[in-house]
Amino acid sequence: MPPSRKRARHYDPARTCTAVLAQFAHVHAAVRALTPEQLALPTRLGDWTVRELAVHLAMAMSHVNRGLELPEPSPAELGPPLLQWPFSTADRASGIDADTRASAADHTDLDALYEEVAARFRESVPDVPGDRLLPIRVGAMRLADVLVTRAVELVVHTDDLNEATGAAVPYDRQALAACTRLLADALAEKAPGGSVEVRVPPFAVVQCVQGPKHTRGTPPNVVETDPLTWIRLATGRTEWARALDEAKVAASGERADLAPLLPLMR
Repeated sequence: MPPSRKRARHYDPARTCTAVLAQFAHVHAAVRALTPEQLALPTRLGDWTVRELAVHLAMAMSHVNRGLELPEPSPAELGPPLLQWPFSTADRASGIDADTRASAADHTDLDALYEEVAARFRESVPDVPGDRLLPIRVGAMRLADVLVTRAVELVVHTDDLNEATGAAVPYDRQALAACTRLLADALAEKAPGGSVEVRVPPFAVVQCVQGPKHTRGTPPNVVETDPLTWIRLATGRTEWARALDEAKVAASGERADLAPLLPLMR
């Protein structure tokens, strides 16, 4: 990706932290209720089982805990800005997979793992300033931004968990909003312009794609969908054509085909 073209929107770290904890609690309650047979089920994430997915979600939270225990990186170590984080996940996939499998082998008691991770998070994160730098795989990132990435991880993988098990794990509204907004902004980052308006009510509206810019009235090219469908499109969980066929997306205008731009992350 070229250098970021715009600044990411502001996310209040205290609200994001609360949302992340709430979504992790929803996942914990669901994981606690899963049977050994359900934990052994396959997921749509390659050859990960539900158990490995559950461990990965605990790892996503413990990454913040571990980062706060390490010396703070210098500003010179800053990695990609938040808007480009979604595009960097594929490059880290093999390392994440290896770490997840190793952690799954080490942790046989998922309930105890979730209890420990949540307790450490509640104890260490809420009082830390949002501009505190944390080490990440590709440099350093502000805590406020790391928390947004954790919201994305939790929401996206909650959907994976629901799909694999048939559970109905709820979505914290603020976590769902943060995930939706970051992925919508990432689309505008990937395809800058003003010829297409993408609406994901009630959380996000962005303009993207080069061409004649809309200034007033109804835009000539409009895409509208719901948050979960947008998240599935942006992360490759569903395809553009399928979403159109199932009337999950409304798209009007000759430039309103987002298929060449998706997915944004995997």
